[in-house]
Amino acid sequence: MFKTIEYNDGIVRMIDQTRLPLEKVYINCHTIEDVGHAIKTMIIRGAPAIGVAAAMGVSLGADSIQAKDFDSFYGLMSSQCETLGKTRPTAVNLAWAIERMKRVARENMLLSLSDLKQRLKRESLAVYEEDITACKAMGMHGQVLIKDGNTVLTHCNAGALATAGFGTALGVIRAAVNAGKRVQVLADETRPFLQGARLTAWELKEDNIPVKLITDSMSGFFMKKKEIDLVVVGADRIAANGDVANKIGTYMVAVMAQKHNIPFYVAAPISTLDLSLNSGEKIPIEERSADEVVCINGKRMAPEGVEVGHPAFDITPNDLVTAIITEKGIAHPPYINSLKKLADQR
Repeated sequence: MFKTIEYNDGIVRMIDQTRLPLEKVYINCHTIEDVGHAIKTMIIRGAPAIGVAAAMGVSLGADSIQAKDFDSFYGLMSSQCETLGKTRPTAVNLAWAIERMKRVARENMLLSLSDLKQRLKRESLAVYEEDITACKAMGMHGQVLIKDGNTVLTHCNAGALATAGFGTALGVIRAAVNAGKRVQVLADETRPFLQGARLTAWELKEDNIPVKLITDSMSGFFMKKKEIDLVVVGADRIAANGDVANKIGTYMVAVMAQKHNIPFYVAAPISTLDLSLNSGEKIPIEERSADEVVCINGKRMAPEGVEVGHPAFDITPNDLVTAIITEKGIAHPPYINSLKKLADQR
């Protein structure tokens, strides 16, 4: 089994997801800037994995700071964190992890700077361990929604590659398989970055879970033929009312699922909830490079000079979401109540 990310001997090591499935290559990040670059360029991606990488990156940054007192240290740390926080604006786990690390620093300001740096490293490793534990708990809660013999459609990649390990949406599928259920997965390709084709299909094949790759435009066809029993996706941010930000194209899948009376489930850790936002309309949507749309593997597929739109995420309204699976349990509508109740268990 591969490791998405690990932190040893002052190095954050992560699998380069831009080179999968053709090459299984790991890169070493020695600085917070290296981690920020990896997040920005999608060497590591997926909201929970971004949160883990951010926590480890803050620890790396803290180790590099030379200061005489806590105030000077914290000022430099805050500046590093501000830059890191701008790498991917939609995934709330990035801001959550950074703020968690800053809070730990403030709570331990009386430690020597050497001991404080060690405390921050331990906190980043705790974020890593908690994510794996959360994904496995999420899988156990969610697998009851999958029946023996079901076919599950998933969009983008919400597996071990998108987390510290095991996965959110794919964690639910893995848990169902581990429970002895026969499960078939349809993975749509997820243009333009092809996370479904490159990453989800690769992960499932590694685990010997039956998977069929389809293009993004095929889900309605298979739904109409009654060849999809349920949809399970991940999330990058969930508003207090249950509106879900996820990879672009998720909204269309949810609309088609409702049209065909197919349950649409979202699997995400509590850290992905943003209860400060009362609706998804206030979630910032990252706009990525036009090159990712007009080019595939560096080869241009569209005419020079064509105008390109590339929002990396869309918002699925809560009325299209059947339930939200978390490590604390399953939230059902009305989400304004159920999500808050689960979040209060933190």
